[in-house]
Amino acid sequence: MYPAMAAADAAEGDVIITLGENLTEQQKQQILSEMNAPENAQIITVSNAEEHKYLDGVVPKAQIGTRAISSSMITIGPKDSGLDVETHNISWVTEEMYTNALITAGVKDAKIYITAPFRVSGTAALTGLMKAYEVSSDKVIPDEVKKVANEEMVKTAKLGESIGNDKAVALLAGIKEEISKNPPKTDADLRSIIEKVANDLGITLTEDEINSLISLFNKMKNLNIDWNQVNDQLSKAKDKLSTFLQSEEGKTFIQNIIDILKEIWNAIKSAFTSTDQQK
Repeated sequence: MYPAMAAADAAEGDVIITLGENLTEQQKQQILSEMNAPENAQIITVSNAEEHKYLDGVVPKAQIGTRAISSSMITIGPKDSGLDVETHNISWVTEEMYTNALITAGVKDAKIYITAPFRVSGTAALTGLMKAYEVSSDKVIPDEVKKVANEEMVKTAKLGESIGNDKAVALLAGIKEEISKNPPKTDADLRSIIEKVANDLGITLTEDEINSLISLFNKMKNLNIDWNQVNDQLSKAKDKLSTFLQSEEGKTFIQNIIDILKEIWNAIKSAFTSTDQQK
């Protein structure tokens, strides 16, 4: 079953809410109130065992913990509306990281809200979101796809620690776009794509980081992911996925390029002026 088929039976406006199994009754009510949950929303629970199923081996068990706390609400949107992700009390995984990973899992055209009663890393929330999407669409996202989507989310967050969250998200999105246009046949092709996108974004990756990304995208390649759909959803999410260009860091990066070009132009003008004066 292909992840691209996941939204086939989802109806616009359907709302599914996932609540962490270990929330207290007071915390559940607090979260439902925060979400402005509609009365007809379907509510399902997510267990810590489910979280471990898809995160074990991807993040340390201690980071996953022993309680399911993070919760989410997914509202199916109109066809071709793309993904809109908002978070609250999530400290490590960004909205754009969730967007990227959800696109890999085949989730599309939905409004998503992720929250917790207190600050949490957010690694477990993706499991609940994919479970909610399966319920709303009456389709199954294969376990292998769920595992890879979780691995992508975590690896992006780890990359964010070294190169910045916005650039990490833009890097993963850019690699996906390149793969959708020119599917790599070998590891060398994949390495070339990763290095090209990183270079275009002004990112320097370590050899370990490159090898880690090659491993991740090889897993995606073996899952028959519909890269055309991935590219389509990325195009719709581009404003968010490329926020680093609007960030202070991104603006500084662009300004540096402009300054270099100005210096080159001034040097050329100066050379011509000097030549004219000598004449």
